Amino acid sequence: MDKIKVLIVDDSAVVRKVFTEELSRYKDIEVVGSAPDPYVARDKIVRLSPDVVTLDIEMPRMDGLTFLKKLMHYYPLPVIIVSSLTRKGGKLALEAMELGALEVIAKPDSAYSVGDMSQQLADKIRAVARVKVNGIRRSSLEKIEARIKPTTKALAETTNKVVAIGASTGGTEALTRVLTRMPVNSPGIVVVQHMPAQFTTSFAERLDSLCEMRVKEAEDGDTLTDGLVLIAPGNYHMLLKRSGARYYVQVKQGPMVHHQRPAVDVLFFSVADYAGANAVGVILTGMGADGADGLLKMKQAGAHTIAQDEKSCVVFGMPKEAIKRGGADQVLHLDLIAQGIIKTIMNYELRIMNQG
Repeated sequence: MDKIKVLIVDDSAVVRKVFTEELSRYKDIEVVGSAPDPYVARDKIVRLSPDVVTLDIEMPRMDGLTFLKKLMHYYPLPVIIVSSLTRKGGKLALEAMELGALEVIAKPDSAYSVGDMSQQLADKIRAVARVKVNGIRRSSLEKIEARIKPTTKALAETTNKVVAIGASTGGTEALTRVLTRMPVNSPGIVVVQHMPAQFTTSFAERLDSLCEMRVKEAEDGDTLTDGLVLIAPGNYHMLLKRSGARYYVQVKQGPMVHHQRPAVDVLFFSVADYAGANAVGVILTGMGADGADGLLKMKQAGAHTIAQDEKSCVVFGMPKEAIKRGGADQVLHLDLIAQGIIKTIMNYELRIMNQG
């Protein structure tokens, strides 16, 4: 099997050295070169034909976003953004993903060990290396202007329903396309997207500006209400809890699950325990198997479960594993998932009315 060829683009000699040394430990990955700026990177991409590029955003001579835009136009290939754990870094990383980057990883610092970074970066490289990149994506705003409108806004004021969604590689785009189709009075939604700390803050703010529902990064003890989406913060697990009729979330540390924190399985298992048949579970594009066991547990607890189909996935890893385990009631194209959630909730309401 051929090794995955990687080019590292970063103005920091230390980062280039650390990434090269760490990635060289993996037998299936070969660092074919590195570049301190986009001009050197451009020449090396043409000469070395890497399978994956890791790209810093803030660099001299030409910033990473400008370079990424040119790269996706003239020489599209899988790109992983490497960014600092700052608010600015989070916003720039999201913009890069709208331009076509597939993943984001945080530069190692005191809050993020080199060992954790190494394993996650290697996993991300393996996942995106198989992705066919077809140039620049339309911006989220353009997509939203052209989106399919929700089937209805006539959802009940209080359904006592919970929607739980998990995603990884390609998930920022997929979640945008699902959540912007949800009506303002939809049941509360809890989301785990594999992302480092700070990036989830920017992601939640971005979604809040685009969605009819309110979107925020979850804080420990937040009550889940109709019309609210809670995004698990990077580097923290999020669990659903219940006190009487009130759903709320617990945000906490703890060991990584599937090399992830937050992990989809942690959320889904808690939703199965505390919401049971009152829940709808959705697993979107992503590498690995995180969420597959949790979705099955949700289904076994009576929840309706949906997996994204292979055609619309950037990486058909997590949904594939969930389907293989028998955890998905439905397998839907990304653009039909919001409609599937809404239909499930409406059918639930009709059953409640008929029982009454």
